[in-house]
Amino acid sequence: MTKYMDYTSPDVQFSYDVNKSTLFKKDHQNLINILGVGQLNTLDQTSLLDIYLSKHNFVEPHYHQNAAELVYCISGAATVSILNPFTKEIQNYSISPGQVANIPQGWWHYEEATKDRTHLLAIFNAPTPEVILGSDILKLTPSSVMAKNYCMNEGAWIKTTEKVKPGTYIGPSCLEPERYPPARTTQLNYSPYHYQYQPNPYYYRQCIPKTF
Repeated sequence: MTKYMDYTSPDVQFSYDVNKSTLFKKDHQNLINILGVGQLNTLDQTSLLDIYLSKHNFVEPHYHQNAAELVYCISGAATVSILNPFTKEIQNYSISPGQVANIPQGWWHYEEATKDRTHLLAIFNAPTPEVILGSDILKLTPSSVMAKNYCMNEGAWIKTTEKVKPGTYIGPSCLEPERYPPARTTQLNYSPYHYQYQPNPYYYRQCIPKTF
């Protein structure tokens, strides 16, 4: 134990129903439940996301600035993709029940379900999994900054990204409404946005997809 807690207090929690703590729900087949110290106060340096996906749905590109992530496949199958900042390669790992993929802290990554009824457990070495989402980076960075830095037409950038919604979490977010109902709810049990620049020893190399 690395933190103080009065284990004689009536407020101490030793169990919790993760199904009651929904972080994000796209529809009944695609949702993410969360367990952190905010839900179970005896947790120390451990937290998790309980992820359900149907085929071809993604946990959108993102990174965790405060923790490494171990993705364990309970059912179905998924591809976990990681941008290795040292080799400048996209590394793709296919996992099925009983298999894992490990993502170092701060690395850009995403997951795609390759079967229906995919169930993943993402385990973190932090009391709360913080996240910076690709959809937030795309929409919250001023369009003028993107245009100036990457020599783009600002109007074209605005048009291209107009369908991107901050806090997407699970994509695609623009499929036919008869299959994916438009109703979406987001319940944030913690503040996931801690924008802190952490320089990495990147060196320039072409980003080449690599499949394992």
